[in-house]
Amino acid sequence: FKAPSTDHPALYRDLLRTNRVHWIAEEPPAVLVRDKMMECHFRFRHQMALVPCVLTLNQDGSVWVTLVKPARAITPGQFAVFYKGDECLGSGKILRMGPSVYTMQQGKNREEGPKKEEIDKIEPAT
Repeated sequence: FKAPSTDHPALYRDLLRTNRVHWIAEEPPAVLVRDKMMECHFRFRHQMALVPCVLTLNQDGSVWVTLVKPARAITPGQFAVFYKGDECLGSGKILRMGPSVYTMQQGKNREEGPKKEEIDKIEPAT
């Protein structure tokens, strides 16, 4: 799939899954074990700004990463690196991604059905 522009919604995702995370200080962080989810920040490219996210711990040690706002051009094989403040918590290789913003928008459009204006075009009011 080639997106028509660098900002096309098909390039944006807000959900991804890693393989088993390699935790640095704590394996895995106590709050994540206790609550099964944890707020932190992540990046998947060295120079990019940190993105707020929520981690959900899976049985196998992998995590689902839900981003507060969709990020562009996340690709399987890249590493997701997690931070709490300045501290690097750990990282995991990105295995899977949720649907793109484009796919989600298409789904929403389908669910809502035709809008009133569109119906008026089809059936002129008498």
